[in-house]
Amino acid sequence: MPSMIDLADEAATARLGAVVARLLREGEAVCLWGPLGAGKSTLARGLVRALTRSDEEVPSPTFTLVQFYETPDFSLAHFDLYRLARLDEVDEIGLDEALDNGAVVIEWPERLEGRLPADRLDIEIAVAGDGAQEHRVARLMRHGAWEGRTIEF
Repeated sequence: MPSMIDLADEAATARLGAVVARLLREGEAVCLWGPLGAGKSTLARGLVRALTRSDEEVPSPTFTLVQFYETPDFSLAHFDLYRLARLDEVDEIGLDEALDNGAVVIEWPERLEGRLPADRLDIEIAVAGDGAQEHRVARLMRHGAWEGRTIEF
């Protein structure tokens, strides 16, 4: 069953990433859905920093498609598939290998066209309100190994 989390600001979005990081295990994925500017990269940055160092340089992999990090427990790959031109490019950038050797965070997972990892947490970020009332709402959907995991925020 999906759960909903209100994200009042950018700090809350990064904090959700840190909470999710504590639950992420080797062989699993966190898939980040939402429009441009919704906060996917902010959430991913919070997740990466929670698993590495609080001052870790976490550039958006929009142009490189993937960035790799070492955590104390496993390797972590951060994929941004926005610029993916063809589905077969997923094989070229090593998504399957990254899952075999660690965990992954995937922005724009809809580009995978049905090849989503089985053990994943989908986080859909929507923009709600407008002007001074604008905020984000995250909808969390658990699949495979994530089913039954409690995410306390």
